[in-house]
Amino acid sequence: MSDMETLQQLSEEYRDSIPTDLREARSFDWYLEECYANPKVARNAHQRVADMFDFYGTEYDEEDGVVEYHIASEDPVGDGENVFYGREVHEAIHQFVNKVKSGARGLGPEKRIKLLLGPVGSGKSDFDRQIRRYYEDYTAREEGRMYTFRWTNLRDVIPDQDPEDDTVRSPMNQDPLVLLPEPQREKVIDELNDRLEAPYTIRNEQALDPASEFYMDRLLDHYDDDLQAVLENHVEVIRLVADENKRQAIETFEPKDKKNQDETELTGTVNYSKLAVYGESDPRAFDYSGAFCHANRGIFSGEELLKLQREFLYDFLHATQEQTIKPKNNPRIDIDQVIVGRTNMPEYREKKGDEKMEAFNDRTKRIDFPYVLQYEAEAEIYRKMLSNADVPDIHVEPHTLEMAGLFGVLTRITEPDGGQVSLVAKAKAYSGEMDDADDIDVRKLREEAAEATDVGEGMDGVSPRFIGDEIAEAIMDSMHRDREFLSPLTTFNHLEENLENHGSIPEENFERYHRYLELVREEYKERAIEDVRAALAYDIDEIRRQGEKYMDHVMAYIDDDTVEDSITGREQEPDEKFLRDVEERLDVPEDRKDDFRQEVANWVSRRAREGSSFEPHDNDRLRRALERKLWEDKKHNINFSALVSSGDVDDDERSAWISALEEQGYSEAGAKEVLEFAGAEVARSEMEE
Repeated sequence: MSDMETLQQLSEEYRDSIPTDLREARSFDWYLEECYANPKVARNAHQRVADMFDFYGTEYDEEDGVVEYHIASEDPVGDGENVFYGREVHEAIHQFVNKVKSGARGLGPEKRIKLLLGPVGSGKSDFDRQIRRYYEDYTAREEGRMYTFRWTNLRDVIPDQDPEDDTVRSPMNQDPLVLLPEPQREKVIDELNDRLEAPYTIRNEQALDPASEFYMDRLLDHYDDDLQAVLENHVEVIRLVADENKRQAIETFEPKDKKNQDETELTGTVNYSKLAVYGESDPRAFDYSGAFCHANRGIFSGEELLKLQREFLYDFLHATQEQTIKPKNNPRIDIDQVIVGRTNMPEYREKKGDEKMEAFNDRTKRIDFPYVLQYEAEAEIYRKMLSNADVPDIHVEPHTLEMAGLFGVLTRITEPDGGQVSLVAKAKAYSGEMDDADDIDVRKLREEAAEATDVGEGMDGVSPRFIGDEIAEAIMDSMHRDREFLSPLTTFNHLEENLENHGSIPEENFERYHRYLELVREEYKERAIEDVRAALAYDIDEIRRQGEKYMDHVMAYIDDDTVEDSITGREQEPDEKFLRDVEERLDVPEDRKDDFRQEVANWVSRRAREGSSFEPHDNDRLRRALERKLWEDKKHNINFSALVSSGDVDDDERSAWISALEEQGYSEAGAKEVLEFAGAEVARSEMEE
């Protein structure tokens, strides 16, 4: 019982999560002093969102020139449950935040829609949701505080005020500073900016919403224009915390049936229950229920924005450029919000070619949100999917998720020009999987791809949702067949069988995608053989001896010196045949051998300066070369055909091989499968030779 949470503990935990002043009413004078003490309390929406991204932490990637925001790369509030992966995605997020920060400085983007453009399943909706989720959290913290106000005791002064409306909250959740007439407000804001330590300045040129303007006029008339009396007797300042469920400083807008679209969904409409009380032209009879009204002081999120009718989109023109909305039968209303839209490629291409959409497009800042183009990062998406789900007790074998990710990436990248670089080599290069000996210019590949596509690389291809669904099906299929492991081979089968049954994949792509799947099968075959090679022929002592010999001969070669023969003790020239025998295992060409040897020699020298001894298996490239040489030396003594049938191999020997594969991350059953698969492939290739 002691490990169980009690009601008291749960209650205390909840109370600790709530801002201490959430339900506390303060005076306007208190708010003014609070702004002087901490000017950031009076930030606008762009400034608050910009600071939010920095508040949770950042990390600068010098190689790509991209800031990774922990909101996306670590998800500290969600304990890493909603992490985003891939260079392209973090680059898109970096661009989005830059536009918000530019808007915070008044450089123009504050008057634009931030349009997340990408294919289905690219993560743009998840990122948009993440922003809203973190805005809720940030505004509940001390660093993200914001306030609004409510009118009180209105019936003391306004005789026809409905008894239900004696206390009225600011319908637009406006900043209390808007209660000050503009000349006096400017003086306060000038003082705030003198005290402000930020890359932006506080701005607030908004007018009071029509209802508040009405109350202010009537109250000033009653108090002979004594503003202090009005604010002291009829205004309370209250904490404002963004809450999407309450439609408070966050609003999501989804397009309805085109025939039923109504601009009042955005701007609000008449409150018919108040018409009989106040009359048709009275601003108190207006219902501030539009999406732009609810989003004020925070974030407006428009889903599938370009599916809206053209006429309906015109409402966004004033909302963005003028930062106002103009409801029917009501004066204009100033708004302060970050307007984010999302759309898929078909709708964007349709609207892009529409000349009548020029004004709307001009008020849009497009942020491309492509698919991930790094297959190892793509694998992390599937790994996250599995970690967030109630997955059966099943072992995911090595390379399974990576090969699924590789297939996805191949469908998204463009074929390299000239044929000098294969599609798989390009995908590997994008993931940073490239030896110094590889003559691949990644920057040039990206530039070629950008020129070859109408929008950008990664904006088409197979969705991670499709691959994730097939991984899920493969897991369940494995369980039904009492296979407690998921292997690449099973995953390949599901991808192949269902490729043509997925509605989002165009028929003209079927043949090409099947060809890509065969490329992935071939890549996996090489990796499986590599794993089995290590299991069957790995000998750390022999690798160390061969590595030491290689380095002795390399150093002699570089220094134009001789080396002592280990048997005769005589000095001899470096064994060029031995050196090339090792280097050719990594496909190091003759004209690049000096570079490779110098690279390894530099690595050894660097370790010596650090006080580390030479261990050839610590250098990945040298280790792989030595392993492959050792494999070539030993493989002729292994009966690969016998690996396909466990009865043809000594049980102790086979158990040792399986144990070696288990050390590489395989399950016992998965090790048996890859042993038989690789054995069959090697046996077939040897027969062909």
